[in-house]
Amino acid sequence: MVTSKIALSGERAVTETIRLHWLLFLAQGIAMMVLGALAVIWPQISTLAIEFYVGWMFLISGVIGLFTMFVASDAAAIVWSLLTAALSLFVGVLLLWHPVEGAVSLTLVLISFFMTEGIFQIAAAIRYREAFPDSWGWLLMSGLADLALAAMLIWGWPSAATSALGLIAGVSLITSGLAIVMVAAAARNMVRMVEQATR
Repeated sequence: MVTSKIALSGERAVTETIRLHWLLFLAQGIAMMVLGALAVIWPQISTLAIEFYVGWMFLISGVIGLFTMFVASDAAAIVWSLLTAALSLFVGVLLLWHPVEGAVSLTLVLISFFMTEGIFQIAAAIRYREAFPDSWGWLLMSGLADLALAAMLIWGWPSAATSALGLIAGVSLITSGLAIVMVAAAARNMVRMVEQATR
C-alpha cells in the first residue's frame, strides 16, 4: 500500500514536471534530433568526435586522480588513486592515439548503453502510459529502436565498429529526441486543455 502510494506520487511528480517545463523538453528533443541527423550524415566524423570526447574525459579524470593521490590520508587510498589514475590515463591515451582500437572498445560500451537505455525506456513507456496516453508509444518505439541498434552492432561486430559508432549514436539521438518532442507536445496539449477548462 505504501509502495503504491510512493509510486503514484513519483508518477505525478514526473507528469507535473513535464507539464510545467514542456518547452525545455521540446528544445532538448529538437537539439537531439539535429545532432543525431548530423551524426548520421557524417558517421566517421561523429565516430572520431565521440572517441576524442571520451578520450579527453579519461585523460582529465586521470590527471585529477593523480592530484587526489597527494591528498589521500592512508597508503590504501594512495594506491587506489594511483591505480585508477593510471588506468584512466592509459585509456585516454589509447582512445586519442589509436582511434581504430578505441572505436572497437567504444562500440562495446555503446552496445551495453543501448541495451540498458532501451530496457529503461520500454519500462518507462509502460509505467507512464496512462499519464501520456497519446505519446507513450513514441517512448516505447525509442526503447525498441535502441535494442535493435544494439542487436545490429552485435551482428556487424567487429567489422562495422569503425564507422557504425557515429551512425548508431546518430540514429539513437534521433529516435530519443523524437520521443521527447512527442511527450513535450502531449504535455503542452494537456496544459492547453486545463487552461481552457479554467476559463
